[in-house]
Amino acid sequence: MIECTVVTEERETRVQVGAIVLAAGGSVRMGEPKQLLPIDGQPMVRIVVAAVCGAELDQVVAVTGAYADGVAQALAGLPVEIVASEAWSNGMSASLREGLSALRSEMRAALIVLADQPALTTGLIESIAARYRATGAPIVAPVCQGRRGNPVLFDRALFAELLAVEGDKGGRAILTRYAAEVEQVEVDDPAVLFDVDTLQDYKEAQKLSTQRCVG
Repeated sequence: MIECTVVTEERETRVQVGAIVLAAGGSVRMGEPKQLLPIDGQPMVRIVVAAVCGAELDQVVAVTGAYADGVAQALAGLPVEIVASEAWSNGMSASLREGLSALRSEMRAALIVLADQPALTTGLIESIAARYRATGAPIVAPVCQGRRGNPVLFDRALFAELLAVEGDKGGRAILTRYAAEVEQVEVDDPAVLFDVDTLQDYKEAQKLSTQRCVG
């Protein structure tokens, strides 16, 4: 069982939660920088980071890599700290290490957000952080239609294990290892199951955006 440090009977101060937006990838399957593809006239990465920044979080870090300059320009004006991963080609784990290293020591947990999930909402992000603050669970993950989605939150007690991950695996192995201790947040929003990897995914993202605006 994971021993988390944030669970107390009375919390005198609000538990601080940070977010790491992983935006360093080379978009191999897409064939062009998907982080910068426009949706409703804005780069995809800006839409994602803006949703995160709108939530009640205490620090937001965006990790850039393959298209660092373009992504940084796309995020201009948002309250986000940008760090560049020189080892981005080594996979998601390298970007994750950069992001974790950039978090301030007072952050008791990190929400790991993928930059290719443009349908995520601020409300959904807040619901994950709120569940963590209420329970102190070591891992908090959204579940939709019986399937676990992203973003996923990890308590600081697991940071050492996240830092030890290699390759393009992110936190999947840790989620499997501690499956019994994952706090699930049931959501009725397929956005947690959807990311953009291909041109068809991009077209679907544009369609979802239009449907949300109409709704």
